[in-house]
Amino acid sequence: MMDQESLDPMMVEEILDPFCDPDNPKKVTFKDVEAASDVIKDDLLSPCVKSRMSEILNLKEVYFKKEFQQRTGSFKERGARYSLMMLNEEQQKKGVIAASAGNHALALAYHGNCLNIPVTVIMPTIAPMMKVQACKRYKATVEIKGHDISESKRYAQKEGKEKGLAYINGYDHPHIIAGQGTMALEIVKQVPDVEAVVIPVGGGGLIAGAAVALKHLKPNIKIIGVEAERCPSFSKAREVGKPTKVEVISSIADGLAVPTVGVNAFATANELIDKMITVKEENIDLAILRLIEIEKAIVEGAGAAGLAAIIEGLLPELAEKKVVVVLCGGNIDTPVLGRVIERGLASDGRFVRFKVTVTDRPGGITFLINLLSDLGVGVHDIFHERAWLKSDVFSVQVKCVVETRDEAHSEELKAALEAKYKNVEWPHV
Repeated sequence: MMDQESLDPMMVEEILDPFCDPDNPKKVTFKDVEAASDVIKDDLLSPCVKSRMSEILNLKEVYFKKEFQQRTGSFKERGARYSLMMLNEEQQKKGVIAASAGNHALALAYHGNCLNIPVTVIMPTIAPMMKVQACKRYKATVEIKGHDISESKRYAQKEGKEKGLAYINGYDHPHIIAGQGTMALEIVKQVPDVEAVVIPVGGGGLIAGAAVALKHLKPNIKIIGVEAERCPSFSKAREVGKPTKVEVISSIADGLAVPTVGVNAFATANELIDKMITVKEENIDLAILRLIEIEKAIVEGAGAAGLAAIIEGLLPELAEKKVVVVLCGGNIDTPVLGRVIERGLASDGRFVRFKVTVTDRPGGITFLINLLSDLGVGVHDIFHERAWLKSDVFSVQVKCVVETRDEAHSEELKAALEAKYKNVEWPHV
């Protein structure tokens, strides 16, 4: 079932979540994480493997914690399963409700179906269609309401109160945070001498649970949080001293687009995080591309944020450390993936657009194509413009989109074009 709601979300009463009280935030403890581990056991174990990228990233050793290999494609399963299993029998029969842009919804839907617990998910309009359809396949009731996660949350809390459904905050419920922390217990077992862990941050639940466990087991470990620069809500909270709403700008890392971090997550994690950084969109694109080409892994924008920080050169202090980078999710729409690959190639200097004016007489275009061919440049698109060219009537302006081996190859192409043609615009944006 899918429903669209046009009611102004600000007209919907905001209901206090008793598990996420701003005036009385709950700090999750290591004992809480251990309790979660005892309940979910090894059912959600994910691999943590040495990367092939260590040398090109200029790091001593890099390991990837592959949470995107969970059944529904993200770390969210840990907290979702634990939260569902901790409900009393009466509430399990009534069911649960949540607001989510995708991964929390997927995790609840899948494990609710496995445990025979009814699940309703309220998803914002920005939720990727692939995630919406997957939730429906897992027999969840899906409703599309709200422009962002905070608006969807209002609707979910209202409906939960009306129908007696337990509202489960996907990044701030104490059971969610404790469940996510089980990932860190695995990391320490899989890479016993790990010195730093890089974790993507949206609402803060993952880094909160992981930080509690990591700092308890290895007090000197470095914990680095990474946000998309288009939604730096945890960084803003650290600056102000409490969770504060920020403007959300559309981002490839849609899973990190949480305008206000969780109060419990912030209270738990803030003092344990050694560094918070934000990454640019183009470097997230490039990180996704690197993971596809080198690791043979398809990871969504949020999942690639940690690697993006290293690619962007924001973590030079990790050069001589053994580092685990959390790849927290892999649910990316196929059409979006195609666009991201092209954007990644452009960021890498391997996808280039330029304009060149050539003769419109026979052989003019052929000469240009042969020049590109001789240089080993692949032509992706080519367009002609005659009507708006103000020079020689026997000339034509050609727009080209081409693929090169690397940035040096692109510079070689530029030099060759400028040697043969008077009018070259490079790059054309």
